[in-house]
Amino acid sequence: MREYTITQIQTIMISIEDLHKSYGKTQALNGIHLQVEPGELFAFLGPNGAGKTTTIRILTGLTRLTGGKVNIGGSDITTDPIAVKRLCGIVPQHINLDSELSVYENLDIHGRLFALSSDVRKQKIRELLEYIELADREKDLVKKLSGGLKRRVMIARALLHEPKVLFLDEPTVGLDAAIRRRIWALIKRVQRDGTTVFLTTHYIEEAEFLADRVAFIDLGAIKAIDTPGKLMEQLGVWALDQINGDDMETRYFTTRKEAAAYSASKDTGFTLRRVNLEDVFLSITGKKVL
Repeated sequence: MREYTITQIQTIMISIEDLHKSYGKTQALNGIHLQVEPGELFAFLGPNGAGKTTTIRILTGLTRLTGGKVNIGGSDITTDPIAVKRLCGIVPQHINLDSELSVYENLDIHGRLFALSSDVRKQKIRELLEYIELADREKDLVKKLSGGLKRRVMIARALLHEPKVLFLDEPTVGLDAAIRRRIWALIKRVQRDGTTVFLTTHYIEEAEFLADRVAFIDLGAIKAIDTPGKLMEQLGVWALDQINGDDMETRYFTTRKEAAAYSASKDTGFTLRRVNLEDVFLSITGKKVL
């Protein structure tokens, strides 16, 4: 296992070395290695049961690792878990706001948990409500908000104590396309303002649009890590889909001219499109991102 100096760790916001997690005889994570740079938006993709949730739970202190080392912002998650928690903001997949309290009250409680003074809480809450464009809804009960607005409140809550890292676990699940794009814009704004973002999602276009780099995980192991562009370039630029009975066959080409020439040489019809990240994941694992 590679060792990092103090200086190297400070230039890596999240460092995961040889991470293992087992539940009895079941190996959930089998030697994960990855590093996330400060200010990076890093997407973590994989099918159900691949190890995404287990990894997130370990990084956020909800599950203990079996072996390996995790360092976040210069603090070891095993020896200094409180310091790590203060560095992190978490937006879980399931909405966990108090529906009987107002938007403001939900944020205020979070600020109290992180020991923010009254003046600081008030100032930060006002700033964040403006930030997520909900300043006019602070007195509304959470139960009266739409799913998209609740997601925005959860992001504001996670940012209240000014974390260095924001963990987003399926942040747009169940939202329609228009609302998802509003959340995407907010996530990119958070990153531009200097926060490191660690994202899990099963919407492949979400990772393709948002992420600086992507990691594919399957069966508890990392299968590939790179920028979305470089991962897609490994297959090609253009894809031809052909339906064969119950199956679909896809061929990849570097240029549109090559794809068109191949299609013209065959009797059956093809659908021409751009290569996407799901093509990459299918080529690596034979599975879809779910």
